[in-house]
Amino acid sequence: MGMTRHDDLQTLLLAVHALTRVAALDTQTDAPAAQWRTLTLLRDHGPQRLGDLATLSRVTQPGMTRLVHQMDAAGLVERRRLPDDSRVSVIAATAKGLEALAGWYEQFRAALAPHVADLSEKEWDAVSVAASALSLRVGMAPTPAGRHETTDDQTPDDDGAADPTKNRGALTESAEEQEVVR
Repeated sequence: MGMTRHDDLQTLLLAVHALTRVAALDTQTDAPAAQWRTLTLLRDHGPQRLGDLATLSRVTQPGMTRLVHQMDAAGLVERRRLPDDSRVSVIAATAKGLEALAGWYEQFRAALAPHVADLSEKEWDAVSVAASALSLRVGMAPTPAGRHETTDDQTPDDDGAADPTKNRGALTESAEEQEVVR
């Protein structure tokens, strides 16, 4: 009996997870993966209560408390009061935290590149289709299927025009607002 769709999905997710871990190790950063995950969650979902952030990140509340304390001391996050309820404190990414996250993503992409450099155009198309389909399931704005940006050493897929959806899912210019462009 061949692989089922569920087997394919499981294989895809396990392979992506393994590839992510290898590339993350290749970045040789001392920062814990939880720091990048937390900054990504704050970037994508805006300021969060500590308990909600722990739940989103799938860590214990005491673990998140320690991580947020370390990140606050490093200037990557800050505690804020909710404007409509000053009794409630939320954690927000700072401009420094978002800059650090952007830098880490660049390092991560560079570390990932050698592991996928030999993919064929057909395989890249399959990756693009899978990325678009799965990103929709988790509320991320997908990249149009079959359209992916190339690096300087590759040739563009089409006329080289900028993809208008390139910045979907990214922050608006104001880090204070923490709004996601959809």
